[in-house]
Amino acid sequence: MNVEYRDLGLIDYKEAWDIQEELFDKLTSAKSGKAEQQGVSNYLLFCEHPHVYTLGKSGHESNLLIPDVLLQRINAKFYRINRGGDITYHGPGQIVGYPIFDLEAIGIGIKEYIHRLEEAIIQTLADFGIEATRLDGATGVWLDVDKGLAARKICAIGVRASRYVTMHGFALNVNTDLSYFTHINPCGFVDKGVTSFQKELQAPQDIEAVKKVLLGKLTALFGLSLV
Repeated sequence: MNVEYRDLGLIDYKEAWDIQEELFDKLTSAKSGKAEQQGVSNYLLFCEHPHVYTLGKSGHESNLLIPDVLLQRINAKFYRINRGGDITYHGPGQIVGYPIFDLEAIGIGIKEYIHRLEEAIIQTLADFGIEATRLDGATGVWLDVDKGLAARKICAIGVRASRYVTMHGFALNVNTDLSYFTHINPCGFVDKGVTSFQKELQAPQDIEAVKKVLLGKLTALFGLSLV
């Protein structure tokens, strides 16, 4: 499947969301026959965001643990958005990925789609010497899931799909300031921690090198041809 890859760099969350919506609408309109399919592509967007908290459509605002006045003090924004999942944090040093894929063209459903996203993250982490896995009953990628309170998330996943076209995606902590997670119950969990490449490897990492490896894993697992 041909996919247009874009690295948006550090970009405001709402600006990136608007780009997603535009590309998502373009692809879903083409599938519904409302627009010409010629020239309509699938997309893979990578970016980083300034400090922001996002709450999924089924999430609980009580999982944001600070008032608006403190949000301003820590230079963070808050959005309620149209993906699945609860609350999460995005910030500098985190790779945020937004695949806008036609799953019918790949020949998979949403469950397998999420499984492959998780697998790409797991394989990327393994290349950097970090052993990760899945946690039963939860999306995302985790470390030490068999160690009770020591279990911690390194990548959050939350997606939206319509007509088998996806948007939103994943957030992988590389050199992320983890202190921002103390202001929320991440993904609604009150008994699980968060971590990052930097914390696990005890040194800042080259985020561009991580992107390169991750892009290769996604390309292989989804059978993508990048354009």
